[in-house]
Amino acid sequence: MKLKNRIAITRRGYRMLGKYCPGLIRGKVIIAVLEALAPLVTVWFSARIINEIEGNRDTGTLILLVLLAVGINFAFSLIRNAMSRVVSEKESKMWNSFTKIFSDKQMNMRYADLEDQEIQKQRQKVQENLFMFGNGLGQLVWDTPSLVKVIVGIAASVALTASLFTAGTGNILLDSRLWIIAAAGLMILSGLINSRLRKKEDEFFKRWTDGTVWFNRAFMFYGHALYAETTRAKDVRLYRQDRIADREMRKMNEMNLNDRETGRMSACEGGMELIRGICNALCYLYVVAKASLGAFAVGSVVQYVGALMELVKSFSDLFFILSENRVYTGHLEKLFEYLDLPDAKHQGGLPVSGTEHTIEFRNVFFRYPGSETDVLQNVNFTLRAGRKQALVGANGAGKTTFVKLLCRLYDPTEGQILLDGRDIREYDYDDYMKLFSFVFQDFKLFAFSLGENIAAGENYDAAKAEECIRKAALYDRYREMPDGLETCLYRDLSEKGVEISGGEAQKIALARALYKGSPVIVLDEPTAALDPIAEAQVYAGFSSMVEDRTAVYISHRLSSCQFCDEITVFDKGRIVQQGTHAELLENPAGKYRELWDAQAQYYIEQ
Repeated sequence: MKLKNRIAITRRGYRMLGKYCPGLIRGKVIIAVLEALAPLVTVWFSARIINEIEGNRDTGTLILLVLLAVGINFAFSLIRNAMSRVVSEKESKMWNSFTKIFSDKQMNMRYADLEDQEIQKQRQKVQENLFMFGNGLGQLVWDTPSLVKVIVGIAASVALTASLFTAGTGNILLDSRLWIIAAAGLMILSGLINSRLRKKEDEFFKRWTDGTVWFNRAFMFYGHALYAETTRAKDVRLYRQDRIADREMRKMNEMNLNDRETGRMSACEGGMELIRGICNALCYLYVVAKASLGAFAVGSVVQYVGALMELVKSFSDLFFILSENRVYTGHLEKLFEYLDLPDAKHQGGLPVSGTEHTIEFRNVFFRYPGSETDVLQNVNFTLRAGRKQALVGANGAGKTTFVKLLCRLYDPTEGQILLDGRDIREYDYDDYMKLFSFVFQDFKLFAFSLGENIAAGENYDAAKAEECIRKAALYDRYREMPDGLETCLYRDLSEKGVEISGGEAQKIALARALYKGSPVIVLDEPTAALDPIAEAQVYAGFSSMVEDRTAVYISHRLSSCQFCDEITVFDKGRIVQQGTHAELLENPAGKYRELWDAQAQYYIEQ
């Protein structure tokens, strides 16, 4: 990657951190500056104190130097501790902020991309890199203060060692200015070698992590998901699947997790320590040689040796951090590639007014992205205000896809969907969505209070929520809940939470749809999880539940469609029949009659 691109990506990373983690980088940089200066301040004052003891031994001067050394370090410590508390709080929220980056993207991206398996693999890989290893944004958070610390350390160390090379000894060799060039060359050379070794270590680490990705996933599954998730608990116990899990866990414990790569990483680390040790030894020899010839006092030896060792370390770290930039900008690039996927764009701006509307599908075709087969073919359909419309058909006939187009999760491949004669894409998206309340067959409830689940928000009208609970035939169960509408569903977030059955959850989803109060209600298999008595109660109260609203009812149970004004039959992506229950049964060759007879045979006594 070119330097220009790396700079642009890094700047974008800083902007993102500024948005989601404000003040975090600034706080860590302040701490880094103090940590870089503190040891060198101690070295400088130590040298002055030793020189004073060796020389004049002035008590006042010694006390002043000691007080200044202690005072400055104490001030540094106070500031560092105060900033550390602030940074620690921000850092603890950092991972939640990173999670929000992905949740924001998931919420705004096109629904087609949300269901695309390749894109979801892309998201999973980026998330694993970030949350398991801190790659990308995490490295930017950690490397930025390290870079600042190194730069400050180099600058301060150079300032403390400058007089070393100008102090005369009378020895032509030791007093030569070439030592300055030699020292600079040695620092740069050691930095480059260390950088090369670090790069090799990163390559080995990448291969090591690639080799352990499967191991980590399998360990999490066998060690946590298989035993801890209640959805699997019954099967694990009834079929003793724990024995399979134990066998796989033993296999993983016996696995050789890339010992070769681990050994190579250790060798690189050893090589870097060896080079640093050689540089430190050469620095010691040069300083001691000049001190032995009287170039400076003993205290200055402490200053020069300490500063030179810090300089060697800082140069080594500088080259490493610069090489790290190539690594984390690569991860940032992958993150931004995912975040730059197109968001859902709703161009329309027309307001939607009133509650009575006519919705028309006109010559609609649709195929899912990446597919060559039309799921819907030349669909023509009209939904008039106040009508109760049933959609029936076998699995895969296109009913749920039809609803996805109706609620604009997808746009038609061909044809138009019209609202009062105008293409629905011309209307304001939020206004259009207010027309609908949905209950999908794969609905989800959250571990929030019952009232928040029904109202889909923190603030709700208690009387209205209770009325919706009554209409959804959930009132008897509601009366048993300890905290009424404030009762938390499930125990994920509250020990006082209540567990609810699938049928009860479906009734809550119905109540949620009713609470929204939209003029059109869409029910996709709304009674699939209900027992026969509860189902009969819902059917009996369907008219009062829906009232004068427009309703679209999707079901496999044809007997439940008799209360609808019209039934539309889907088959292989096409509408093949429309009419009332009685009208459709009169056609013995029709698809509806075929489905009806197939279901009815199980209820007829032989």
